[in-house]
Amino acid sequence: MNIKNKSINFQTIGYLIIFSTTILLVLWFFQILFLRVFYERYQIKTMHKISQEIQKSDEDILTKLEEIAYENDICIELDLNAETLGFNTKMPTCVLSGSSSLIENYKYKLSNMEGDINTLKLVNKKYEVKGLLSAIKKDNQVIFAYANLEDVHATSVVLRNQLIYITLLAIIISCLIALFLSKRLTKPIIEITKKAKKLGTRNIEFKKSGITEIDELADNLNYANEEILKIDELRRDLMANVSHDLKTPLTMIKAYAEMIRDFSYKDKDKRNNHLQIIIDETDRLNMLVNDILLLSKAQANVENLKIEEYDLVKEVNSILKKYEIMKETEDYKLILTAPKKVKIKADKNKLNQVIYNLINNAINYTGKNKDVNIIISEQNSSYLVEVKDSGKGIKKQELDYIWDKYYKNEKNHQRNVVGTGIGLSIVKAILEQHHFIYGVKTVLNKGTTFYFEIPK
Repeated sequence: MNIKNKSINFQTIGYLIIFSTTILLVLWFFQILFLRVFYERYQIKTMHKISQEIQKSDEDILTKLEEIAYENDICIELDLNAETLGFNTKMPTCVLSGSSSLIENYKYKLSNMEGDINTLKLVNKKYEVKGLLSAIKKDNQVIFAYANLEDVHATSVVLRNQLIYITLLAIIISCLIALFLSKRLTKPIIEITKKAKKLGTRNIEFKKSGITEIDELADNLNYANEEILKIDELRRDLMANVSHDLKTPLTMIKAYAEMIRDFSYKDKDKRNNHLQIIIDETDRLNMLVNDILLLSKAQANVENLKIEEYDLVKEVNSILKKYEIMKETEDYKLILTAPKKVKIKADKNKLNQVIYNLINNAINYTGKNKDVNIIISEQNSSYLVEVKDSGKGIKKQELDYIWDKYYKNEKNHQRNVVGTGIGLSIVKAILEQHHFIYGVKTVLNKGTTFYFEIPK
């Protein structure tokens, strides 16, 4: 079975058992199989160290040999003035205490080897044990030292039996720890999973557990839930507002079409007036549909930008000419402050749409004096475009939502003087597609300024 498809409980127990077993197998491998090798190497190293200590000692040689022999449980033999002196040679397994031709041969062989310290491994047949015999050359004398290599077979058996019990105990402890850890980890995750199924349906709070990663997940899900609820609320508002904007012109079109059919079809002036209303409302419907399509394409990045170099001031003046009728009939004042020429690189049609929507927004929300200022100024590395109105301004807590589709102060949708209500969403999508810096500044009861920067 694939472990990836198992629960955290199963995986935690499995991994801890594998970890414990691996550690114990390593112990088995080294303690049982290599115990004898490690022990012999250690004893050889120790014997060599003792031999060096004897060779380099400046103390009275007899006192030093006696001290070393009894401290390290070895036996030592020294030929001094045709007299053989033994130190700790009465230890039962000392091969230097008796006369053996085999040992004499070993001693002769070691004495004639090159080097000041030579060691051989031999078998003490009398006691059936292995040992180390070293010859140390010092002051034209040869000192022989012997140490047993203890049989570690019994020790290996004891260790093996102990490791069996340790292995079983370790597996049991691993299971208990795994159960504790898995419950500690899975409980908050299970709670989060249950609540996540209800994400976006109501206001849900994901509680923290004290585990950093799970707490971060809870924070992210809390944030996601808040955003989903906002989006759901905006969706309902969007449906209501779009329905309103569609219903109003359709009602007008139907009403005036019926009036032409029943009453004004014989009166040329009335008929033309009613037909013009139908045409205006149709244009309004067409504008709404086009804006929704434009916003969808911009947000999905379906259309590639057609970057070209052009004069921004010339294009803004061309846009302002479309508002001449409003300036004449409704006393709006659209004031442009800009250099004579500003060369930029951008998608001309889309950036014109941005400026057009910002002017529409300013017209809809400007003050009683009906002033709208468009300012283009040169910065160090960019051109700053600002569109200012003189309206009531925007509350600070609402600034984060003004770019959302159909977001309205106090949630009351009113039909705009110009535009469809999704102009700022289109502005945001196009400016982000260009990677331009944009934003809004506002002062209550004094007005609002929307701005964006075009890199030089």
